Parts: sequence; structure tokens; C-alpha cells
Amino acid sequence: MRTVEPMPSYGEMLLRSFSCMKTAIAECTDCGLELSRRTLVENASLWPAEGVLFLVCAVGWTLLRKAATRYLFQPLAHWCDLHPRDAAKMPESAWKLMFYTASWSYSTYLLFLTDYPFFHDPPSVFYEWRAANDVPKDIAIAYLIQCSFYGHAIYATVYMDAWRKDSVVMLIHHVITLALITFSYAFRYHNIGILVLFLHDINDILLEFTKLNVYFKNRAGVHHQLNDVASNIGCCAFAVSWFWFRLYWFPLKVLYATCYSSLQSVPNIPFYFFFNILLLVLTLMNIYWFLYIVLLVVKVLTGQVMEVNDVREYDIEDRHKPFVHKECEHPRSPSKDGWHQRNGIIKDKWL
Repeated sequence: MRTVEPMPSYGEMLLRSFSCMKTAIAECTDCGLELSRRTLVENASLWPAEGVLFLVCAVGWTLLRKAATRYLFQPLAHWCDLHPRDAAKMPESAWKLMFYTASWSYSTYLLFLTDYPFFHDPPSVFYEWRAANDVPKDIAIAYLIQCSFYGHAIYATVYMDAWRKDSVVMLIHHVITLALITFSYAFRYHNIGILVLFLHDINDILLEFTKLNVYFKNRAGVHHQLNDVASNIGCCAFAVSWFWFRLYWFPLKVLYATCYSSLQSVPNIPFYFFFNILLLVLTLMNIYWFLYIVLLVVKVLTGQVMEVNDVREYDIEDRHKPFVHKECEHPRSPSKDGWHQRNGIIKDKWL
């Protein structure tokens, strides 16, 4: 029976992690492309059938989103008589809310309603690690769902979602996430992968919940106070959960386990630097997005904005201007109903 190691402080995490990384760098005398190639061949485990299944599911997510948008979300927006600009963006948030609620619920089930100890004892993710270990079916299902969804999300960010000020960063995030999911599955680091997904999906639920209430609070020409209050509560919960899950638990549970505990359990663990660099980049992006959250809070407190809005949107400033019928609108206006702005260029939606 192993003793559960208490969660470290920020100082302990930084000191132990960088000390381990420094030692690993000093001991890696033959690091390079040849070692990486050899390590990849000896330790990675992926089958062609798994790649085909990934592609099928990624296409399936895209088709399912298009069907849900056409037959569910768009009719709902029309029935609720949303402002055309909100009606154009509502399906994206509704789709993401549905997916992240389901995926986070499944991750929660795995971490808290099964025998997996990964949340309460993060170092245990590397106990008895072997490159040839089989991935448990319940975790393999979570990986297939998440991996194929992020494959779909890369396409959706470019061709389906509204273009925002951070869309390039979002695209990079999806690529890094897809790489982390794929390689962590191939190298059997699936235990830590489930913990990473759990700590990130909750924020997306609260974000999309808040945005939907922003879209629904002014509908049919009437201001709905319930949605206004819900959007404010959602915004506060989103800000708190972002810090707690991504900037507190993530570094102290995940980064500590991957940077420090991994080498204690498995000396010379494969692709140590590759995975940790990707996780550190993910941490930097979490900090980058947290600055957007702080910016929104500052604007609300200083009276620059009177209500919750997504500060990443291009059209916040004219959000509440009277809607002009699209035949009378300037043809290159970025807020035109049903169109996207991408780096100053207007492109029609693919939905």
C-alpha cells in the first residue's frame, strides 16, 4: 500500500520540477533525432485501425454538428426570436456546451466513481507504467471521443466557428491538444491524459453556458433578467474555475507529476521533454486566456462595459446598436448576419 503524496506548493513544484529537468538534460548525452526515432519505434503503439476510427469519428462530429445546427439550434434561435447576430453565434455555443458537458461528466465518472486514484494521487499515473500496457476500455473510449473531437475542432475553428481575436491561439491550442492526446495514448500515458481533460473541460462548460445566457437575455425585443443574472453568475464561476482548475490544480497536479514524479517512477521515461514542453505551452496559453478574463473584470469594474460580453469578439462595441437589415448594410461589415470576420476578411459560414 503506497502512501498518497500531499499536493506540493507552487514553490516546491517549481523547484523539484526544474531540478529534475536540469538533471535530465545533463544526463541526456545522446539526445537527438536518432534517439527520438528509436524511442518512437520501441515504445509507441498505434494501429492503422485506430487511425481510421479517429478519422471516421472526426467526420462524424462535423456531420452531427451540422445536423444539430440545422435541425435543432437554428430553429430554436428562430423560435426564441434572437437578435440576428446572436442567432448566428448561438449554435456554436450550444454545440460546445452539449459536448463538453458530456465529456466532462464522463471524465468525472472515471476519476471519482471508479477505482482510478489519479485525481487524489497524481503521481500514481506513472506507477507500474509499461510501454506495452493495454489501455483500459473505459479510458480508451474517452480518448477516442476527445481525440476525434479535437480533430473536428481544428476544422471547425477555421471553417465553422466565429473568428475571434484569439482564434489563432485557439487553433494552436487544438493542434497541441490533439498531439498530446495522440502521443499520450501511443505511449500509454493515458492516466495523466484523463486528469488533463478533466481539469480543462469544466471551464468550457461554464464559458458556453455564460455565452448562451448573453445571447438569450435580449430576445423578441424584451430584456430577460433571469438570463442576465445567469450570465453574471456564470462569468464569475468561469473566472474562479479557470484559476482553480487550470492555474492551481493543473500545475500542482499535472505538471508536478509529469516533470518530477514521472522520473521518480520511471527513470529515462520516453519523450519526457516532448510531453512536458507541450504541457508548459498549454499552461502559457491558459495564462494568456486568463488575461482576457482579467480584462473583462477590469472593464466591468471601471464601467467601460455595463454587462458581460466576450471580449474576444470583434463586434462587442456595436453589439447593441439597432440592427440594420442586411440589404441596407455595408457589404464589408464584419457584423453582417451569417458572416465571419477572419483577419479583416469577410467569409461566409460553412453551416
